[in-house]
Amino acid sequence: MAKNRKTTDYTAGQIQVLKGLEAVRKRPGMYIGSTAARGLHHLVYEVVDNAVDEAMAGYCTRIEVVLQEDGSVTVDDDGRGIPVDVHPTEGVPGVELAMTMLHAGGKFDRNTYKVSGGLHGVGVSVVNALSEWLEVEIRRDGKIYRQRYARGSKASELEVVGKAKKSESGTKVSFNPDPEVFTELLFNHDTLSNRLREMAFLNRGLLIRLLDQREVVGDEQREHEYRYDGGIVEFVEYLRASRQPLHPKPIYIEAVREEAEIELAIQYDQGYTESTFTFVNNINTHEGGTHLTGFKAALTRTLNDYARKNNLLKKELDSLSGEDIREGLTAVLSIRVREPQFEGQTKTKLGNSEVRGAVEQVVNDKLATYLEEHPSVGRIIIEKAVQAARARIAARKARDLTRRKGALEGSVLPGKLADCSITDPTVCELYLVEGDSAGGTAKQGRDRSYQAILPLRGKILNVEKARLDRILSNEEIRTMITAIGTGIGEDEFDLKHARYHKIIIMTDADVDGAHIRTLLLTFFFRHMRELVEAGMVYIAMPPLYRLAKGKEEHYAYTEAERDEIMERLSPNGRETGRGVHLQRYKGLGEMNAEQLWKTTMDPDTRTIMRVTLEDAVEADRIFSHLMGDDVEPRRAFIEKYAPFVRNLDV
Repeated sequence: MAKNRKTTDYTAGQIQVLKGLEAVRKRPGMYIGSTAARGLHHLVYEVVDNAVDEAMAGYCTRIEVVLQEDGSVTVDDDGRGIPVDVHPTEGVPGVELAMTMLHAGGKFDRNTYKVSGGLHGVGVSVVNALSEWLEVEIRRDGKIYRQRYARGSKASELEVVGKAKKSESGTKVSFNPDPEVFTELLFNHDTLSNRLREMAFLNRGLLIRLLDQREVVGDEQREHEYRYDGGIVEFVEYLRASRQPLHPKPIYIEAVREEAEIELAIQYDQGYTESTFTFVNNINTHEGGTHLTGFKAALTRTLNDYARKNNLLKKELDSLSGEDIREGLTAVLSIRVREPQFEGQTKTKLGNSEVRGAVEQVVNDKLATYLEEHPSVGRIIIEKAVQAARARIAARKARDLTRRKGALEGSVLPGKLADCSITDPTVCELYLVEGDSAGGTAKQGRDRSYQAILPLRGKILNVEKARLDRILSNEEIRTMITAIGTGIGEDEFDLKHARYHKIIIMTDADVDGAHIRTLLLTFFFRHMRELVEAGMVYIAMPPLYRLAKGKEEHYAYTEAERDEIMERLSPNGRETGRGVHLQRYKGLGEMNAEQLWKTTMDPDTRTIMRVTLEDAVEADRIFSHLMGDDVEPRRAFIEKYAPFVRNLDV
């Protein structure tokens, strides 16, 4: 076949040369991840990161982000201002160079920025390339300079437009995302707010203000100011606000080493989950890396040494595992490295080998000293870890019941699991269905070759309030773990053993269904988080309404869609809805097998929503708020959002 294939001459003339920022506009996803909501918000982060780099260098104390009425964004800071003098070799002002050329910036010069988050030097130029227009205003040397760009190209010369106070300096960047590039143009207030709050926590004393000037419905707060003089200590208190602390104040450790500047804040609470977040130069390292490895090793060694030295270990225990020691821990580790080596373009895993040793030694030394000076805190922490160890030992038998054996053949699979015939996990789907009735309908309507059905009876245990031994004694959870095949727990979970690469939660569209869905999501987030991070967890979106008129049948998934179909079925100006049979689905069991397949299970027609971890910090806090023991945060949440509820089944 290759011999018969037609070919065209490959000459030098066919080699494309993308000049300036053309490459960014040609392949925007390479630079900002996507052209949907994620990439849209990344534009703001890139500009804010430049201002934060000024703050880390000691020159910026205030950053203001304004969402304008016309859809554009303005980021204003009081840093030094982008240089406006002419570059000695390029022959253009420094600001023009930074705005129009990739890999042009001051962050490659160690004397200008000792540490920086934007090490690739592509930040603001990429924002410029992907904006319909961008305007930069610079305050330096008693003057205000301004220059405008259009889709990455210079639209005006740099000019002086006013006078600035001698003590005044800074940069203001305003831009409008290009509708030719982005499929989503609406900035999410909460998404930006969470990110800016995080940046303020990580940069002690830096004031970050978010102002939303767009037309809004309701009385949602549109202006936020974040400034935390306590830095990551306040961050830890914020994260565990809904859980009762075991000791009154977080333990704070800081050190300046040649390898890195290290900051650590930790606090234990009465809960059973671990919440550890790590940052390098303000970048959230979701996948961890050498700094996290060093921290975990030091924490385990130091607390074991302290327990042995003070005879706090019980007779049945030789030592405490890392999992035991981190139960109920909230920790924020923030380090600043001069030349970080991140694995991959996503900057989510640190690879610097020297950082592990530095973090390990600092935590070993300083935590040991703290425990000696605060023996009551040390005793409380060890007692909790010992209780966790006992629970871990008790859980072994329950864990053995859920361990995947070989290919999970024969009697090992749960009896109520209706498995699929295909064994390739990449094409297999597991539906977790609320109730035996809906489960029976789903079994009749499914495609048996690749869709498996697991009916769940009632509500599973709230894992936010339980240790692993109690979790594994819950029959529904054990059944799920066995069916999924990955195992559970730090030492046993293995994503490669997942029997299905799509795990779809399918519950009723009522309050009970929403509760069951939340309980399942809590379980996956706390104990099988890797499944969520790998994009394997989904939520089925069954229709809310069925509309029928004559032989016509339609399904609506929202109220707006229902109204649109209703009008369409009532032509010629007749009374809307006349002659249309409307059915509101409250449960999956109200559909027959054919309807359930057509609306919720057929890949060609269904809608399923992938569960993602765009903001792990805020997700962790919300799960603690809504599913934890403390009632007050949950009451405040309900009071805040109750006015916006439109459909409530009571």
